[in-house]
Amino acid sequence: MRIAIYPGTFDPVTKGHLDILSRAKELFDGLIIAVAADSKKSPLFTLGERMELLLEATKDMPNVSVRVFEGLTVEFARQCGAKAIIRGLRALSDFEYEFQLALMNKKIAPDIETIFLMTQSEYSFISSSAIKWAASLHAGVLDFVPQHVEKALNMKFASLRSDSNEKD
Repeated sequence: MRIAIYPGTFDPVTKGHLDILSRAKELFDGLIIAVAADSKKSPLFTLGERMELLLEATKDMPNVSVRVFEGLTVEFARQCGAKAIIRGLRALSDFEYEFQLALMNKKIAPDIETIFLMTQSEYSFISSSAIKWAASLHAGVLDFVPQHVEKALNMKFASLRSDSNEKD
């Protein structure tokens, strides 16, 4: 079987992520969404919540699974028997960072390829950070995330506002 991993924090999963995922899954027999447990980022959603959101988003994709990983992406790819790492690119600004990462991964694991997929132009400006910012200001984000993710964002920010009001 040809297996690939699609790593990220997915905080939260967006339609841009799902666009990359839907095309990548057609290229491989199995695709593992690798949710990073350790990240330099400070996620809004817990690891468990991110997993649940991804599982709901991919429930109708039989060759896709969702797993948590820690440490080096290439080491996780090896553990899974993956031969490729999928990386999504939105704009030229993503390329420099992703290119450096791919070269580092190639040096560490020459047997694992990095495959870059450009997101569709309608999703090229979407980022999880921008979506979280908009949702925090009560903006509808359904154009950018699945419905269950928008609901989770609304609930999360309502909870945070409630916690903040209780402290005041």
